[in-house]
Amino acid sequence: MDVKNRILELRRKLDAFAYEYYVLDQPSVSDQEYDRYYQELVALEDANPEYKDPNSITQRVGGVVLDAFTKVEHKNRMLSLGNAFNLEDLKAFDERVRAVKPDASYVVELKMDGLAISLHYIDGRFHQAVTRGDGLVGEDVTNNVRTIPSIPMHIDAQGEVEVRGEVYMPKKSFEELNTKREENGEELFANPRNAAAGSIRQLDSKIAAQRKLDAFLYYLEDAASFGIQTHEEALETLEKWHIKVNPLRKVCKTIEEAWQFIQEIQEKREELPYEIDGMVLKVNELSSWNVLGTTVKAPRYAIAYKFPAEEVVTKLLDIVVTVGRTGRVTPNAVLEPVRVAGTTVSAAQLHNEDMIKEKDIRIHDDVVIRKAGDIIPEVVRPLVEKRNGTQGIYHFPTQCPICSGALVRLPNEAAHYCINQDCPARVVESMIHFASRDAMNIDTLGDKKIEFFHKEGLLNTIEDIYRLKDHEEEILSMEGFKEKSFMKMIDAIEKSKENPLEDLIYGLGIRQVGKKAAKVLAKHFLTMDALMAADRDAFVAIKDIGEITADSIVAFFREEKNMELIDHLKAFGLRMDSEKEEIKESFFTGKTVVLTGTLTQMTRNEAKAMLESLGANVSGSVSKKTDLVVYGEAAGSKLTKARDLGVEVMDEETFLQEVKAS
Repeated sequence: MDVKNRILELRRKLDAFAYEYYVLDQPSVSDQEYDRYYQELVALEDANPEYKDPNSITQRVGGVVLDAFTKVEHKNRMLSLGNAFNLEDLKAFDERVRAVKPDASYVVELKMDGLAISLHYIDGRFHQAVTRGDGLVGEDVTNNVRTIPSIPMHIDAQGEVEVRGEVYMPKKSFEELNTKREENGEELFANPRNAAAGSIRQLDSKIAAQRKLDAFLYYLEDAASFGIQTHEEALETLEKWHIKVNPLRKVCKTIEEAWQFIQEIQEKREELPYEIDGMVLKVNELSSWNVLGTTVKAPRYAIAYKFPAEEVVTKLLDIVVTVGRTGRVTPNAVLEPVRVAGTTVSAAQLHNEDMIKEKDIRIHDDVVIRKAGDIIPEVVRPLVEKRNGTQGIYHFPTQCPICSGALVRLPNEAAHYCINQDCPARVVESMIHFASRDAMNIDTLGDKKIEFFHKEGLLNTIEDIYRLKDHEEEILSMEGFKEKSFMKMIDAIEKSKENPLEDLIYGLGIRQVGKKAAKVLAKHFLTMDALMAADRDAFVAIKDIGEITADSIVAFFREEKNMELIDHLKAFGLRMDSEKEEIKESFFTGKTVVLTGTLTQMTRNEAKAMLESLGANVSGSVSKKTDLVVYGEAAGSKLTKARDLGVEVMDEETFLQEVKAS
């Protein structure tokens, strides 16, 4: 057999082995035999570079580094799904379907909590992978998708084939990734979905390969052209092509049968090796899809049922307090570890003393916990009926647990504060805040590194961050630090000097000045000098800067050590001005807009930036002064209040269309 044919034979063998291992979970050869074939292929490809192929299994390890992702327009729009939250919603959907198709059946599938993706094959070869983006235009992530072992690089189909599905991060991969990030002092991913999205958008495909992603495909574009008549038949066709399809699905003849299957899956949701956040019902008969049609944003032949927030019971072992950068003292519940919505939870914030009293939460209580928005753990209530006399009432401390200074509760506030400016906890938290993503975004200087350098005496003030480069020899002598990682950290610190003024203002940690207020101040004053010279009246006169915030800003700039800090940062070359923004006139100009619910096509911060660039004022609460509420999935009380007040509301898809038209 000549070299070319042997290479092709080895690729076919290894592709088949990979399918058996990653898709069927039924390997037919030992690891040693697989490695023998793999190494033979590597050697033949290296010796015969003219036969190398980007779709070869040897190329899945990644290594391609891009400057940016290329935008790709979808041939057919990638729609989002309408939502159902209870059986009544599903019955209403069923009635609408049966008005058109009385004998309709449904394919009920698991709703993966990942990142929507479109895969393109040409004459059986993998050609391109594109993210959903805004549904009309996505990003080319081909190099990263090649690293996912379960996605075939060859299928038994001719012509152009488009398959859509979801890239996700298995629970095990997610836990391993966060463990590694914690060891490196990096910010942890909140959930597997965020981790998957962040991984597939890595410019370095080698990093994507290390993240151990997986995928399920659930839709064959233009299935009818293959002679397929039902959605279930389309899924079976994908399986014949060795494309990974979730086997946990069912064809149901009635909505009651579909509901029963949903309940079955919900009961074993936690046992699954991946995250799901609901179920999807699709009309099985493809001929009905065109008849039922679509709305502006969603098909009428499919709907997503969203699971209610999962509540679990665990033991509250203790209540401990932490001290933040402003001195605010926050009580936290120490919990017996328990899995909630896909991750292990061992702590939950209790906010303040009043909340503990109002909910009557006691140490050693059995408590119900859940994740607000499937992200932030919260204690819902204690199980009073399970008390046995061992529970103790919690008494809020009167002294700071870090510096032993007095704790003070300010008038009209629920929080307690440590008022010692030199409290070590405040010093460390102020530096962590300064380097955080929303502030100066020094991503190589995480919480753990800052705490470590503080203990070593290298970081005692914010300006010390810009002196770390002077301690190269000392840092390189410390365990775990090498020249490459040191230089990467210093490069990130130096790059932060170019950040806009609003990032610096927010990073200073002025009490009551959040990200939004920092942007408002930077836009209004344009320079740090003008900001420092302003008086209380000047601040109060600015829209969105209230009297309490004005007092806090004035008090901050009265402190001599704060003025010295800014002088030092000036000397280090940090940017102290802001370019005057040109506001584009649009539908949103001059309107007060509130964002609520989970946005699926962008982050909340990205939506906020879009609105502000179009002249809108983005607010956090709904009132009579609100002009518009933009809502995503699982929108709650803010959307209800907006409708009660007669405020205009707009879903995410309509919002994006309006932005594009601006």
